[in-house]
Amino acid sequence: MSRRLLEALAVASVMIALIVFLRLSVAGQAVAGQATVPQPTPRTASAPAAAPSAAIPKTSWGQPSLEGIWLDEFDTPLERPAKYATREFFTDAERAAQDAERAGSAGRNVRAEVGSRQDVAGAYNAVFTSVKPTGRRTSLVVDPPNGRIPALTPRAQELNRRDREFRLALLQNTDTCKNKMTACNGWKYGPPSPVRSELPPFYNTQRMNRHDGPEDQSMADRCMAGSEPDFVGFRRIVQGQDSIAIGVDTGQGQGFQRVVYLSGNHPPTNIRLRHGDSRGHFEGNTLVVETTNYSPKFPIRGAAENLKVVERITRLSANTLEYSVTLTDPTVWTAPWTVKQELTLQRDTENRIYYEPRCYEGNYGLPALLIGARIDEKKFAEGQGPDPASQDTASCLLNPEPQ
Repeated sequence: MSRRLLEALAVASVMIALIVFLRLSVAGQAVAGQATVPQPTPRTASAPAAAPSAAIPKTSWGQPSLEGIWLDEFDTPLERPAKYATREFFTDAERAAQDAERAGSAGRNVRAEVGSRQDVAGAYNAVFTSVKPTGRRTSLVVDPPNGRIPALTPRAQELNRRDREFRLALLQNTDTCKNKMTACNGWKYGPPSPVRSELPPFYNTQRMNRHDGPEDQSMADRCMAGSEPDFVGFRRIVQGQDSIAIGVDTGQGQGFQRVVYLSGNHPPTNIRLRHGDSRGHFEGNTLVVETTNYSPKFPIRGAAENLKVVERITRLSANTLEYSVTLTDPTVWTAPWTVKQELTLQRDTENRIYYEPRCYEGNYGLPALLIGARIDEKKFAEGQGPDPASQDTASCLLNPEPQ
């Protein structure tokens, strides 16, 4: 046998032995129930634990991530009922009792006289809406310690008085005043007031009992409801390196967008914006936002030109944000006040409809309201209907009970 043949046979023998060895090795692993890929080393009692699921998510550029749709899933009154004094939290028993009371609340499906204006106005029936569970806090306001918004300044009280008198005068000839209902408290029944032909003392943002034009309607009627800070609706946060966009859903398909700039300064004081000008920066895991330059046409509880809002948004965990906001306006309140909430991350799939508010300024609802008012005026002029000044189309739904 030649030398070359012997070398070939030797190589073949080695290859066959190697193949047999590998097959036996794999078979042995299969018999033992072991995978053929490396497995992680089993954790022992002394091994370090993995990062907790509540670790703070970060953006690709290193900031705490605030992105997502967030909601306060609990029902907490803005101000604390006086009976709880300075007590900040409910007991579990108190929360359970309130949940039970709201779940079976009589009157959620009460209707006014069928076919009446009040009946039509009550078409948004609360029986078809869900009820949030009671929150831990006795109020959203955490400072002052009594959980109450500070008293108004004398100047703010006087402005409120003038505004209220104007609105009550528009109700003067209605059954609301004739029957001494709550909405007319402090006023008397009488003939239509000459105030109906006057301009309101301030730019109107609330519902009034007159419908001469869009400015007589409330912000909600005009699809312009909502202001920041908002304590009720959803918030969708989209984050960038230089700015953060916050979309706020205020209910009934209404919403607005605001942008928080992470650089620059507030514009000059003569520039006024509906939602103010927001400038922010990060302090650890907290986004701190200062907003000023509010427009006097869109006051927040009466505060606008001199209002400063400071928000602190902190990512506590993968699913929780803490939201704290302090409002300061020495011309309206005698002291600053602070609200605190915990917001829970919502699932994008179920809330995809949130991305597009369905109510917008000037949609068909507003012209329909004004057309209805013109029809009522025409019928009255032709002797076929009541005087519009005698019909309460503003407060009947809000305060129907007698004084």
